[in-house]
Amino acid sequence: MSDIESQRLAAIFQFGGQDIPWLLEHWARHRGDHPFLLWEPKSGRDQRWTYAQLWTEVRRVAAGLHARGIVKGDRVLIHSDNCPEMVFAWYACATLGAIAVTTNTASVADELAHAAGHAGVRAAITQPRYAAIVSANAGKLDWLVVMRENSIEDPNGNTSTSIGEPFESLLGDPEKVPARPREPMLPLGIVYTSGTTSRPKAVVHTHANLLWAGRIGTYVLNFGPEDTHFAQMPFFHVNAQTWSTAVALGAGGSVLLLPQPTINRFWEVVAKHGVTHMSLMPLIERTLATAPIPASQRMKMFQGGVAPYAFAARAGAQAIAAYGMSETVVHTIHTNAWHVWSPGCLGRPTPGYEIKLVNQDTGAICGPGEDGELWVRGIRGVQLFLGYYNNPDANAKAFTADGWFKTGDVMQMDADGLIYYRDRDKDRIKVGGENISASEVESVVAQVRGVSQVAVVSQRDPKLEEVPVVFVVRTADASDEAHLRAAVMAHCEAKLSRFKRPHAVHFIEALPLGLLNKVSKVQLRAIAEERRQSQG
Repeated sequence: MSDIESQRLAAIFQFGGQDIPWLLEHWARHRGDHPFLLWEPKSGRDQRWTYAQLWTEVRRVAAGLHARGIVKGDRVLIHSDNCPEMVFAWYACATLGAIAVTTNTASVADELAHAAGHAGVRAAITQPRYAAIVSANAGKLDWLVVMRENSIEDPNGNTSTSIGEPFESLLGDPEKVPARPREPMLPLGIVYTSGTTSRPKAVVHTHANLLWAGRIGTYVLNFGPEDTHFAQMPFFHVNAQTWSTAVALGAGGSVLLLPQPTINRFWEVVAKHGVTHMSLMPLIERTLATAPIPASQRMKMFQGGVAPYAFAARAGAQAIAAYGMSETVVHTIHTNAWHVWSPGCLGRPTPGYEIKLVNQDTGAICGPGEDGELWVRGIRGVQLFLGYYNNPDANAKAFTADGWFKTGDVMQMDADGLIYYRDRDKDRIKVGGENISASEVESVVAQVRGVSQVAVVSQRDPKLEEVPVVFVVRTADASDEAHLRAAVMAHCEAKLSRFKRPHAVHFIEALPLGLLNKVSKVQLRAIAEERRQSQG
């Protein structure tokens, strides 16, 4: 069956008569007094919006977008740190049938210009601290709206701006939002993910993708209507959009949003808002491993790439392992809280997803105990993302003719059918909660005069898990190592977000080669670790 036919049938039978504004209206009607969005701002003066209030705010913004000419299919840039206005604007775009393009607020000018230009955004919504960079780099915009205040303190002191129009000018009459047919396969959002190319790829999610996340996420997490999910990650990422918020929305539950991840007040905030579920980042788990836990907290479930059993047990909660990525929308492989699982395993495939492990050299299906690349199959626009926006080459490379999506992650299955994570695609590096592409960093470093060859690899880091380091072969006429190192770092600072920048520049006479004369990044990682240890 073709992708188009599968999508047509899914729109009729799985999600007939449903989309995101339908779900918002459904809960406003049937759970109108129940809190959906809990907001803990930097001031500590928390706020909350019930489902009825949420639906009103979303339609007010949708009416304003409509009055400014935004129609179905238009792309609207939302460049913001976590805040309620960001959430309202995101769902407002969905209500009109427009597409919200969320970008990382750590982006430098070049990165922001690429995302805005590639997506072809018509307009932008941002915060005061980002107004100047958006105005200068988002291309020719029909309009720019700026929120009243920053949700995270700007170290440069940008608390107000004369650029753009105030967010309040965007608010319209909620009764004037135009009606449109429910279209579950309609694109809803674009998030940019590093993947393995020199430029981030634009992952397109549909209304059905979010409905699927809400449906399957509640099952995986045993999340109910009286539960609260802690959205620890930025809302410009899939984790907050689908793993947290869509799951809460799917059950008619609540979601807690903070401006940024917190460690100092973690248990205080968890107890105060009655948090029951969250994705646990390794940094928080390590930092709070022995911190006192308030008796008033009511955590039920922690999820992580590795199930945080010990951390959860201290809180009297359960823990599961879960694997997924932007392209697979939500939990693709997971354990549960009822079976006994082998240490370190990811569990088994989530219902609705097909998987197989494929030998990357031969293309053969892997048996138990053999490492292979994880391939995932589902309906594009439901279990899997719709595709990479405006990038036919990336789509052709990512998908097979019979619909398998190649994740790039290496896994292994044991004799009991349990899946274990073995290795990340060698070109992808995880810095804290952010995935970066080694190829992207390499392409930037290669622009520096004096660089003949370049390779970027990961290096272990006690706080961030991994950090990128760069190996450079100099040209014959290159400046000395100190000057070239400074030039590389300065160019990376201008072209790359802080978390993408290399933590060290190593010079080498020649890049080591492995099979098929490809650069051996295994050897380079070993050299980087050796040099790190020698430097103390």
